Amino acid sequence: MLKRLEGAATTGGPPGVWRVPGMQPMLAATGLGFAGVSLLMPVAPLWAIHGGADDLVAGLVNTVLMGSTVLAQLLVVRLLDRYGWQRSLALGLLLLGLPALAHLATDRPAVVVALAAVRGLGFGILTVCGASAVAALVEPARRGRAIGAYGLGIALPQCVLVPIAPWLAERAGFWLVFAGAAVPLLGVPLTGRVARALHPAEDEPTAPEGPADRAGLRRALVGPVAALVVITAAGGAILTFTSRLIPGQAAVYLALLAFTATAALARWGIGHLADRRGPAPAIAPLLFAGALGLGAIAAGAAAGTGFGGAPLVVAGMLVVGAAYGGLQNLTLVQAFAAAGERSRSSVSVVWNIGFDGGTGLGAFAAGALATASSYSVAYVVLAAVTAAVGTGWAAARWRGSAREGSAST
Repeated sequence: MLKRLEGAATTGGPPGVWRVPGMQPMLAATGLGFAGVSLLMPVAPLWAIHGGADDLVAGLVNTVLMGSTVLAQLLVVRLLDRYGWQRSLALGLLLLGLPALAHLATDRPAVVVALAAVRGLGFGILTVCGASAVAALVEPARRGRAIGAYGLGIALPQCVLVPIAPWLAERAGFWLVFAGAAVPLLGVPLTGRVARALHPAEDEPTAPEGPADRAGLRRALVGPVAALVVITAAGGAILTFTSRLIPGQAAVYLALLAFTATAALARWGIGHLADRRGPAPAIAPLLFAGALGLGAIAAGAAAGTGFGGAPLVVAGMLVVGAAYGGLQNLTLVQAFAAAGERSRSSVSVVWNIGFDGGTGLGAFAAGALATASSYSVAYVVLAAVTAAVGTGWAAARWRGSAREGSAST
């Protein structure tokens, strides 16, 4: 079904990407889903710690969330083919909203981890449906802007809710966060409007991909997915452990706000650049910037309450946030461009697996390294890996330019 979706027909000039039929209810439904995830991303690990978990088990909460998300993403295409857009989206939102309320019953770490697994199934459905829908609703020439609009729509809940969620949990009570995290349920009535906008009048048959197509797809996606995985691993560590990284609720709030706000703006603003100049040239510089920001966070974590500790962390969050948001847009646009329209559904699944797998991997790795050593060591390792992938991207671009120069002579 995903491969047969067509963009909405328009008369005259095309509407702005915000006004494309189906875009607004899709953004609203996915935004509500991401709001629930954003509230629990930093708070569910804290709830597990409240129940007696150590940092390793706390990191496991979001790792299991993302592992379950990846599992669901592998099945979404079949789910859509069998049940259609409305029921599939509604199921994803229900699996996100209902388990949030179950946290009210207990803080036992095993239960918190189990609820993360259920929420991950809903998140997996929502993420693949959202990325696939935005690619189907808008033609390729405006896809960077459309992905930017979609990115802003799902990043705004993170920008507002992730920084304030730990503060709400500590000051007002965990119960308020868990009740608020049930907001994905409000998106269920919107799924019918999304489905009507995405339902084609007549399904057109599409030739299946052969072995050669699949091999080419894998080669096309290696670079974008590698860049995505390392920057989302950094994001997973930040979203899970910032409240443990520096002392003081005000400092934690500022650090998370710096990260989420710059990520939201970068993901939205860079879409125009991707449409005009292509996504590939900016990927390596953003990876290097992300590595630099992670190094600053490591230095701030090492300083702790000493001179420059919190300011270094906040400055690092600003830089990593810009890289995190920008690379989310650029890697998806690059993946669609490299793989072609025929592989749109496969690209959506693979990209989302890379995003959520990287987030879970980062949360687990940071928790393991912090338990064995320190948070500063964890961020140094993340910075080194990010810089290594950036070097690979820069080298690949240089080799491509050299081959083009040789061909022209």
